[in-house]
Amino acid sequence: MTGTVTATADAAVAALRNGEIQWARTSLSARRVLLDEIHANTARFAQEWVDAAARIKQLSPDSPLLGEEWVSGPYSLLTATTALAESLLALEEGRSPVDGYPVHAAPGGRTAVDVFPHGLFDTLLLNGFRAEVWSRPGVDAETVRARAGLGQLTPTATGGVGVVLGAGNIFSIAPLDVLYQLYAYNRVVVLKLNPITDPLLPVFAKIFAPLVERGFLRLITGGPDIGAALVHHSNVSAVHMTGSAVTHDAIVFGSGVEAMRNRAAGTPLLTKPITSELGGVSPTIVVPGRWSAADLRYQAEHLATQRLHNNGYNCVAAQVAVIPADWPQKDRFLDELRAAIERAPRRSDYYPGSADRVADACAAYPQAQRIGARVLIEGLAPERDEPALHTEYFAPVLGVIELPGGPAEFLDHAVQVCNAEIEGTLGVNLIAHPATMRELGDRFDAAVAALRYGTVAVNAWTGLGYLTARATWGAFPGHTIADIQSGIGVVHNGLLIADPERTVVRGPFRPAPRSVLNGEFTLSPKPPWFVTNRTGATTLRRLTGFAHKPGFAALPGIFASALRG
Repeated sequence: MTGTVTATADAAVAALRNGEIQWARTSLSARRVLLDEIHANTARFAQEWVDAAARIKQLSPDSPLLGEEWVSGPYSLLTATTALAESLLALEEGRSPVDGYPVHAAPGGRTAVDVFPHGLFDTLLLNGFRAEVWSRPGVDAETVRARAGLGQLTPTATGGVGVVLGAGNIFSIAPLDVLYQLYAYNRVVVLKLNPITDPLLPVFAKIFAPLVERGFLRLITGGPDIGAALVHHSNVSAVHMTGSAVTHDAIVFGSGVEAMRNRAAGTPLLTKPITSELGGVSPTIVVPGRWSAADLRYQAEHLATQRLHNNGYNCVAAQVAVIPADWPQKDRFLDELRAAIERAPRRSDYYPGSADRVADACAAYPQAQRIGARVLIEGLAPERDEPALHTEYFAPVLGVIELPGGPAEFLDHAVQVCNAEIEGTLGVNLIAHPATMRELGDRFDAAVAALRYGTVAVNAWTGLGYLTARATWGAFPGHTIADIQSGIGVVHNGLLIADPERTVVRGPFRPAPRSVLNGEFTLSPKPPWFVTNRTGATTLRRLTGFAHKPGFAALPGIFASALRG
């Protein structure tokens, strides 16, 4: 480790230790003003953010895929600052951040908080979509209300200096992680950007200027050497990272022989607290039912989106589709899936190592089908030691498992396979016809409760949980540094709910107008985040503007673009 690297780390941490003193003296109202300033800056520099993201990901200025950068970039930060500011206002006024949100019982002695929709605009803009945060078993509603607020319940009891190791795939991850360290853990922060995102440093510096100027945040670029210097710095209290389990284990235990020795002895190199969001092999369960031709096509596009959004470089990208072997419509659905993958826009494999990981998948599976630059692997079996069930390819690779049985038997088996045979616990999707869900009744609800995932999405994509500021985002609780899976802890969580277990997202099975014609009575058209949506960039740019300044006047333009998608 060079002297320059050490000096850079020392200077950043020293400045933040002074900043921590000022943070402890900063009132809740002043902290809320900081969020308002970041919100305004995000809107002011949103176009610059998206332009930089497009250059990194090699997207053309007229690509509909730019919608991904609007919604997973500025939009996410705008909604997060709004949610956190409202939570701080509640605490200032002596209320719980949960007050005003429906709270009710959830299966297994849990308590659920309905976090979306929140208000009329949510209901109008994403009609038919819902999200709720579940507590862990045995936590009652009063405890949820009393403990909501986390570090802001005792604002003068600061948590030291935290290091955030930023992600390189979704460009709001690092900014949102910074806010969570500040407001949930009450820590000042040094953010070390992933080198992929270094071109975003100028815009992040402008957006977060209110925190940087007051000594609450330092932004650092560089490689693994500066990251190691920060993580192991004696005056750093805690670490948060987003990335792979391999990177996590290298930070915690070291590498090579040293890592094996440290694991065996139970003596990690890193002894300070570390939280993490690490992805995994996310599954999508397709429950059999009687689907129309339009249903088959739409849900195939839905599944293709779950894999191909951001070209598969998402921690929660669906990697394994769990399909009913005895479903009479199975072959038609798989045909539609191949066609949807083929229709999805071509894009650059900008993320390092993508081509190698695709090649590894094809080498492991000679039966793999190449669909352009994408790979579909059928014939996976949970009873075999399948690489596709344990290796996060982080690339446009989708595997298919077929399980026998009618709806009930298939669903029970699918839940067991997802929980026991597939690596990771970040997110799981279920696709099921409304009639099938009614027929299964309590058995379907029990399946949702039995899935051990941090986000469970029913007829929606778990990525919507990421985009919902008041929802929680992270692995299912219970992992340890020795068996990290999808990580430890949560982020986002705009209501600052203590010790949540999961977020459950629900959406409509069909888009409007078919939804209304078939008795679902939801008004959302094809979601703008679908990779096949033709107007995604326009719709999500307009939605980002709305997140800055909500108002009825903006709705017609958003709706008009969404309906053309």
